[in-house]
Amino acid sequence: MDMYMENIIDHGQNPRNFGEPLQPADIDYEDENPFCGDHLHLTARLDEQGRVAEVRWEGHGCTISQASASMLGEAMLGKTLEELRHFSRQDVLDMLGIQLSPTRLKCALLALKVLKAGAYGLTDWTGEEDEHA
Repeated sequence: MDMYMENIIDHGQNPRNFGEPLQPADIDYEDENPFCGDHLHLTARLDEQGRVAEVRWEGHGCTISQASASMLGEAMLGKTLEELRHFSRQDVLDMLGIQLSPTRLKCALLALKVLKAGAYGLTDWTGEEDEHA
């Protein structure tokens, strides 16, 4: 359990892929947890094969919220849009590795909520680049 807490603290204090939103981005979505005020803006860019090449997120919130976004951002790299859509609540909980109260669960799952909304928002993407863009 201590190893998981150290990992959460490390990701909370030294978040991976944290920074200004990517422009342009293939995935771009933001949301907040109204119960505690945690806020997250996630952007990602896909490569020619339709895999996540870059991820950036920014926001504020508790250590659990920030660590979850950092861990999920790392896990997104190299994944296809379809693979992103299959990330689950259990995947996030496994990454965190600790028992969470219902309140903290909402903090932990904000990143997943933002990722899913962004990934499903790409309904018009065919997997091919538009030569006329």
